[in-house]
Amino acid sequence: MSEQANNWSEGNQRYLMAALGVVRAALEDHTLRSQKNEETSQQQDRESAASVAQQELTEARAAMPSPPALELLCSKFGLSTFERDILLLAAGIELDSTFAAVCAEAQGDSSRAYPTFSLALAALKDAHWNAMIPSAALRRWRLVDVASGSALTLSPLRIDERILHYLAGVQHTDERLAGLIEHLHELAKLAPSHQELAQRLIAFWSQSTAGPDLPVVQLCGDAVTDQRAIAVTACAAIGLHLGSIAAQSVPVTPSEIDAFLRLWGREAVLSNCALLLECQELDAGDTARIASINRLVDGLTSPLIISSVERRRAARKSILTLDVRKPTPAEQRVIWEEALNGLPVNLNGHIQTLVSQFNLNVQKVYGARADAVGRQVTSDKGAANDSVDFAKALWDACRMQARPRLDDLAQRIEPVATWNDIVLPESHLQTLRDIAMHVRHRMTVYETWGFATKGERGLGVSALFSGVSGTGKTMAAEVLANELHLDLYRIDLSAVVSKYIGETEKNLRRVFDAAEEGGAILLFDEADALFGKRSEVKDSHDRYANIEVSYLLQRMEAYRGLAILTTNLKSALDQAFLRRLRFIIHFPFPDASHRAEIWRRIFPRETPTENLNLERLSRLNVAGGNIRNIALNAAFLAADEDNAVRMTHLLRAAQSEYTKLEKSLTDSEVGGWV
Repeated sequence: MSEQANNWSEGNQRYLMAALGVVRAALEDHTLRSQKNEETSQQQDRESAASVAQQELTEARAAMPSPPALELLCSKFGLSTFERDILLLAAGIELDSTFAAVCAEAQGDSSRAYPTFSLALAALKDAHWNAMIPSAALRRWRLVDVASGSALTLSPLRIDERILHYLAGVQHTDERLAGLIEHLHELAKLAPSHQELAQRLIAFWSQSTAGPDLPVVQLCGDAVTDQRAIAVTACAAIGLHLGSIAAQSVPVTPSEIDAFLRLWGREAVLSNCALLLECQELDAGDTARIASINRLVDGLTSPLIISSVERRRAARKSILTLDVRKPTPAEQRVIWEEALNGLPVNLNGHIQTLVSQFNLNVQKVYGARADAVGRQVTSDKGAANDSVDFAKALWDACRMQARPRLDDLAQRIEPVATWNDIVLPESHLQTLRDIAMHVRHRMTVYETWGFATKGERGLGVSALFSGVSGTGKTMAAEVLANELHLDLYRIDLSAVVSKYIGETEKNLRRVFDAAEEGGAILLFDEADALFGKRSEVKDSHDRYANIEVSYLLQRMEAYRGLAILTTNLKSALDQAFLRRLRFIIHFPFPDASHRAEIWRRIFPRETPTENLNLERLSRLNVAGGNIRNIALNAAFLAADEDNAVRMTHLLRAAQSEYTKLEKSLTDSEVGGWV
């Protein structure tokens, strides 16, 4: 604690005890006045005691470097002198062990060793009845609580714990809010476009009048971290702290909402705090919570910022809406240059590559830098001094920064397949290489060569992989992920599609918004669940299915990464939709020559094999996925016998696979195997 803060703390304690002394003197004076045979000397004594107490209070105040907590609280809540003394009366019980006895004596009843409104009205100066009503400051803001009793004026008064700590000079969040409110402190560096938004927020509030009609500020977009950073920066600039509450934590019942409004309203005044209401995960179907949030927004008297993906409307308050987007590529380039400045590596050219692939904010850029440096320091080379190795570490660190949100929405596939593992006609392989080339050079074509200025539509790299199961569609996606060194996520469209109107688009939006940070490869499996021949609209369901498909294609066309659809039945897709996809590859059922090549590559080099006949194996009329199952099963059979993989093991494995497929092996397929 600094010397100045320490001096204030000591001075505040002295002032508080002196203020309690003034109230004690008033109670003692009331006690003496209530006695019938009061002597002149006693009257002089109590007058002298009151004068001494007041003098001590004056001296304590004069010695303080800044106003004490009691004065600040009275100013914040507009307490009258009488209300202040009631508060001190209740505080005395907690801070002075002899105060209870003084209260009992003043009330002439040893069992009433506690403060009451009745005692306050009788003993304290400038008494007024209004101090006791529920709408007055003491009870409205729960500065004191009235315990149950036979009558309002005779019920015990107790100071609220949060207020007691405040008077003592200790900032301590009310325990009833602690589980709901997160206090945000860290000031982050903002991109220029975000700094501009923060300045607009500052100017807007600076020109507004505080109070129940204070306008609401709304930050829209999916960049949650950026919204927080803007809110913290703006609040700090105008001297406000910031607390946040998730929409899911907002109470639902009217009584709970009312209690929260009072507690937070009080906390906002005590801590000079604004509230950030985070609605990104708010379920549009949760009507009860939405209603409670609307009640909260309308009832708050403290500064309020709402962060959400979509725009919301306040029922009664005016609202300023600011759209928060990720930093532009130019801004990200500057952020990267600043973050990497001073490192003993030459990253010329690598920064452009990072910006073209990853869409990270300031915090994640610096997080990736720290992660990459850590990876290098703990590596065998011991230091971040090799440009190529550090660039690779930085790329992997960016992938890690972009993962968390998408990991909650889709299945991440660890790509293991390479070009050597996939067997396709050469024309198909060339198309796959073209896809990789488009992803790798899209920044050059779109940004440097200006194609992005023609509009966002069609800038995404989209592909359709069609073919029966096992023909290599997922493997091809793995090959591309390996080639491009990107994460691969599988999204089961049959699980994404919802029967409820609007839910399918909401699910798809969450996936694409989360994926934008890292440009991951998105593999939308089971496209048949959403696509179909929908050109003939027969009813509202068909019409809405068209909207869902159009939304998916629209997001694929604008997505900065690679999005792949897979289907087992290309003919089920409408030609109008197919024209909007950049690449279409049909994965054919492998013929005998391709099956032989698959068999030749299927076993790892470490697997012991003996006398395998590829020509005979290629007679099995199955796809590559089935071939892999047969090879794997055969390897287990051989390992159990402690032998090399032989044709006998493959025959048993083939029989098992065909049983699973509900097919029968023919002599033309396995004749002469053993």
